[in-house]
Amino acid sequence: MTDHPLMQEIAPILPELIAIRKDIHAHPELGMEETRTAALVAARLRSLGIETVEGIGRMGVVGTLRGSRPGQGAIGLRADMDALALTEATNLPYASQHAGKMHACGHDGHTAMLLGAAEILAKKRDFAGTVHFIFQPAEEGRGGARAMLDDGLFARFPCDSVYGMHNLPGLPLGHFALCDGPMMAGSGRWKVQFRGTGGHGGNSPHLASDITVAQANFITALQSIVSRNAPALESVVISVGHISGGSVEALNVMPSEILVGGTMRAFNPTMQRLLEDRMREVAELTARMQGASAEVTLWWGAAPLINHARETAIMADTARELVGADAVDDKMTPVTGGEDFAFMLQAKPGAFVFMGNGNGPDGKAHALHTPLYDFNDAALPHGVAFWVNLVRREMNSATG
Repeated sequence: MTDHPLMQEIAPILPELIAIRKDIHAHPELGMEETRTAALVAARLRSLGIETVEGIGRMGVVGTLRGSRPGQGAIGLRADMDALALTEATNLPYASQHAGKMHACGHDGHTAMLLGAAEILAKKRDFAGTVHFIFQPAEEGRGGARAMLDDGLFARFPCDSVYGMHNLPGLPLGHFALCDGPMMAGSGRWKVQFRGTGGHGGNSPHLASDITVAQANFITALQSIVSRNAPALESVVISVGHISGGSVEALNVMPSEILVGGTMRAFNPTMQRLLEDRMREVAELTARMQGASAEVTLWWGAAPLINHARETAIMADTARELVGADAVDDKMTPVTGGEDFAFMLQAKPGAFVFMGNGNGPDGKAHALHTPLYDFNDAALPHGVAFWVNLVRREMNSATG
C-alpha cells in the first residue's frame, strides 16, 4: 500500500495528524465529558472550510462536506472520541495527564484518522454528493450513539448509509477484517442484589438465610445457561465481574446483603431475551432456596452489530483496492466485543470494519482496554486512505 497514490496525498499531513493523536491521547476525557476533544475536532473541521455543528447529543460534532461533482447521495463516516476509566502504564512521553483516565481503545487514533480524511477530501472535493463526518461521544457504555440519534442525527444530517471503523491489535498493519451480518455482540451488564437476614456465622448460622450460598449457587448456575439453554451453534457469554458483601473486619458475621454483577453478550434479540429471562429465574430461585430474595437489574449498553450486505461489500472492495485481496478478510469470525455504532446501523444501512493496529514497539499486541495499549501511529495513513477511498469510490459510482 505504501506506493498507492493516496499515500502520497496523506504523507504531507501525517506529522500533524500524529501530533493531534498524541495530544488527544495525553488529554483523555470520559463519555459525555469530551469538552476539550470536541472543541479540538470542531476547530479543526472549521479550519478546513467544513460546515460544522457542535453539541449533537450533548458532545457530538458533525462536519458536512459537499463534493464538487453533481450528485444527491449522502453518507456518514463515524469516529468515537471518548476514553476509558483506566490508569495508563505505558510511560510514554504523551501518556495520559489525567489520573484514572486513558485512551486504551484507540479512539484518539480514530478521531485523528477521520480528521485526516476530512482534510484530504476538503482539498479537492473530487466526489459527488455529501459526506458527513460524525464524531461521536460516549461510545464506551455511556450511550453516545443513542444520544446523537435522539437529537435527530440523521434527520438533521441525512445519510443513505453510514460507516464505522475500529483498530484491532494483532491484526497486521495494512490489513482489514469484516463480515456480512452479525459481526459484534450485543453488550449488556447485570446486577443481582441478594438480601437475607444475616446472622452469627459461629454461634447460630442455622438461624440465618445464608445468601453466601445463594450467590455461590447463582454463579455456578450461570454457566449452565450458556451450556444448556443456548443452542450449541449460538454464541452467548455471561461473566461475573464484581462480588461484594460482608466485612473483612467482622469475619464471623454472615452478611445480610451481597451484590454480584457482570457482563453478558449475545448476537441477536432472541438470545438477548433468553439471557434476561433465565438470569432472572436463576437468581430468584437460588435466593428462595435459602429463604432469601434477589433483586435483578439488567441493561444492554450496545445492540448486536449487524453489517448490511451492500455496505459490507463496498467496504471490502474499498480495502482490497488499497491493500490487495490477501490483506482483506471479508468473512472474519464475529467477536463478542460490543460497539455503540450498532445503534446507528439499526437506523441506517451501513457496515463496520476492523483495521490492523499491528504490534507495539516491544513486539507485543497489547489488547484493547488494558493499561499498556497504545494506538499505533503507523496505522494512521491506512485509516485515512481507507476513508478517502471509500468516499471517492461510493460517491462517484452513482450520482443519483
